[in-house]
Amino acid sequence: MLEKLRVVFTIPELRKRILLTLLLLAVYRVGWQVPLNIIDQTKMAAVFKNQTGLGEILSTVAVFSASQLSQATIFGLGIMPYISASIIFQLLGTFYGPIERLQKEGEVGRKKITQYTRYFTVILSLFQSWMYISMLASYGTGESSLIDPAFMNDSGGLAFLWQLSAVLTMTCGTVFLMWLGEQIDEYGIGNGISLLIMANILAQMPTALIELGKMTSMELGGSGGGKQGVETLIVLVILFFGVVAGVVLMTQGQRRIPTQSAKHVRGRRVYGGNKQYLPLRVNQAGVMPIIFASSLLLFPQMIFKFIESKYPGNAFWIDLSSSFMRGSSFTYNLLFVALIYFFCYFWTAITFNPKDMADNLKNFGSFIPGYRPGKRTADYLEKVMVRITYVGAGFLSLVAITPTIVSGLLGVPPNIASFYGGTGLLIAVSVAFDLVQKIDNHLLMRNYRGLLEKS
Repeated sequence: MLEKLRVVFTIPELRKRILLTLLLLAVYRVGWQVPLNIIDQTKMAAVFKNQTGLGEILSTVAVFSASQLSQATIFGLGIMPYISASIIFQLLGTFYGPIERLQKEGEVGRKKITQYTRYFTVILSLFQSWMYISMLASYGTGESSLIDPAFMNDSGGLAFLWQLSAVLTMTCGTVFLMWLGEQIDEYGIGNGISLLIMANILAQMPTALIELGKMTSMELGGSGGGKQGVETLIVLVILFFGVVAGVVLMTQGQRRIPTQSAKHVRGRRVYGGNKQYLPLRVNQAGVMPIIFASSLLLFPQMIFKFIESKYPGNAFWIDLSSSFMRGSSFTYNLLFVALIYFFCYFWTAITFNPKDMADNLKNFGSFIPGYRPGKRTADYLEKVMVRITYVGAGFLSLVAITPTIVSGLLGVPPNIASFYGGTGLLIAVSVAFDLVQKIDNHLLMRNYRGLLEKS
């Protein structure tokens, strides 16, 4: 492996791409730490540390948006508006005629959709940053306000021009991250947006490891005071590698359907008749169902948390709010699994078209043995995809609730348990595989062995 890594950096073009990618990711991490000057960061950190419900909601959003909503920074929104805009246009392409026609126009249509996505990203950024700044400005009054007194107006609220300045700053931050991701796509290595999200996930690992070290005692059974024993640490390490291996296995898992090309004779030669495979991914939807399910369950959390704050001490609203809290509630986990199954089938239905695939096989002179080309083939492909999607959804559900199980059984804090499953682990593994495959493509073009090939 060390020899293969040495070969990677001996190729000038590949070395430049990797170093440029690392440089742009470093720029992202620097900007991630630059705060908005209108917000008192010390007060804000204390507020979100004490309010576990709101803090968990914001940390959930931050995982798949490369953002830091619990700190008001210039990159506070992360790449979330761009991801939202991309998903919206992808969904529009399934039922809205003009977007669907653009998708079929090839490279020209793709460029137009990308341009529309950028414009819509700016609109979403302006709206989301205005709502975010307004939420921070409305929290507390006087000494408890999160706004620095130097930026308040005569009535004690945030001055309009300063709020507008903060909104434009956060919008520019999101646009800059969008540009940064596109530069990585074109001049770097890997998918730029995915790498930004992965960098945000991995940046939380040192903090989690330090906290794990503080809560672990190098004694069997622990040393009291809430510290775990060394046997718990061993179980966590073994469990981590087991979960990662399972995620890799299911992420790369395929259902191979045998296909055969038709034979045809030209002169004295017989062409075709070759046996091939049509690979169908077990986890066709990727990480999108978990993202959709997590996002949708944020709304009842926020709504019931808001109602609870308006009626303090009311047992009904307290119980209802706690039943939708992430991780600790059976109701939440049950809804989470149900939504994951729903969005797995929904996203697969959008991205996988058995009729088009059957028509493509027919046009290329291939067929599935035992099934007539056309409708029979499309029906068979749809039946197979329904079955393997059920398995893929079950796998995603298990990965999604693994952090809850680890945290509950072993008494591990949520920020440490999150590395044992959920959205973060799936994104990290998927992006890592995509990155390695793109490096392998550069190596194979120059007749070197790939990183994943055996020596």
